[in-house]
Amino acid sequence: MADIHSTAIVDPKAELDSTVVVGPYSCIGPYVRVEAGTRIASHCVIEGHTTIGRDNRIFQFVSLGSDNQDRKYKGEPCELKIGDRNTIREYSTYHIGTVQGGGLTRLGNDNWMMAYTHLAHDCQVGDNCIFANNTQLAGHVVVGDWVILGGFTVVHQFVRIGDHSMSAMCSLLFGDLPPFVMCQGQPAQARSMNFEGLRRRGFSSERLNAVKGMHKALYRDGLTLEQTQTQIADLARLFPEARSDIDLMLAFLANSTPQRGIVR
Repeated sequence: MADIHSTAIVDPKAELDSTVVVGPYSCIGPYVRVEAGTRIASHCVIEGHTTIGRDNRIFQFVSLGSDNQDRKYKGEPCELKIGDRNTIREYSTYHIGTVQGGGLTRLGNDNWMMAYTHLAHDCQVGDNCIFANNTQLAGHVVVGDWVILGGFTVVHQFVRIGDHSMSAMCSLLFGDLPPFVMCQGQPAQARSMNFEGLRRRGFSSERLNAVKGMHKALYRDGLTLEQTQTQIADLARLFPEARSDIDLMLAFLANSTPQRGIVR
């Protein structure tokens, strides 16, 4: 049996691994599944069709899997899925998806989610991200891997945030943030590339030089988006080691829409 505090309320239909720990006064609903090694602190509410993976640490006063805040929602059995080894700090709120958005809100693996973070319906967050205090995502936001969002960052609905990108504190994102880009402001503007973060992740000099070339094409040369994509594609001949990084950027830009655009 899981280690459940005597004051916690766990529905008999909930599926908890025998190694799960549930703290005082937490409430867990009937459609919740929690895998091995996850620790749930006191006063948490986990409800809806929510699946939580292995070895997560969920701090007190967290709300997971509650109904989304979309007025079109009519009680359909949509989901929240949380991966493995995430840390979710106090007062965070993650909602289930909507039928219109695919029915699923997802948080990947190895993410560090600080206090008061919010994932609205149908958000998709990758792996190894850091969301500082009060980071707020509106509905349908897609976040890549290794993203760092500074405290009080607010992201508009349907925005995409590319791998290895970063926002400064109090940034407001209305447009897509391409991979590797650092932004700041209200609305957010591109400031540089996340070179220090890339160095810490073991990027070689050749890969960093390719990222510098992408920054120049995006923000320094005054090119149209189509011209920018052509110039970035040409970088693969100069920096063959960075081919995967160049392909990542090209794929992101290819999915940019005129309605949303990219952070400039």
